[in-house]
Amino acid sequence: MGHIMGPFGVYGWIKINPYTEFIDGLMDYSTWWLGNDTIEWQQVHVADGHVNGQVLVAQLKGYTDRTQATKLKGLQVAIPRNQLPVLSQDGTDGYYWSDLIGIDVINLKGERLGKVVGLFETGANDVLRVETVEVDREQKEILIPFIEQFVIKVDLKLSRITVDWGMDYY
Repeated sequence: MGHIMGPFGVYGWIKINPYTEFIDGLMDYSTWWLGNDTIEWQQVHVADGHVNGQVLVAQLKGYTDRTQATKLKGLQVAIPRNQLPVLSQDGTDGYYWSDLIGIDVINLKGERLGKVVGLFETGANDVLRVETVEVDREQKEILIPFIEQFVIKVDLKLSRITVDWGMDYY
């Protein structure tokens, strides 16, 4: 749902780069989970927060100074899946990015382009980051705009995205 960029001020506040549709979307949840691949996930309670420019700033209960807040830099912010709105399987409500990561990407010719390793937002649209299958032992990354023109079908049950994208587009 986002990551902690670092401390904000001297009273334990933190700056968060949210991955939510709206910058203050995380403030809808009073409890967050913080962690990553190397740091064990821990539950924290949000005391306060607001939008400051293009980032969210928040104060967590129990974090009262900059030194404590600095230790959180780089951690991911997560919300338990059961607390998020349920989205339809056909994508009419959109997709959670976490559901798309790891999915195979094939083109209209049935050629496997690779797997989704991430997404990012450009302002105009979201972009799929696809790690290609090994071609001459070299892996590359393809960036495919996540728009109707290129993304033909997302099938979460089959774990596959079909795109109108050629093997030679990268």
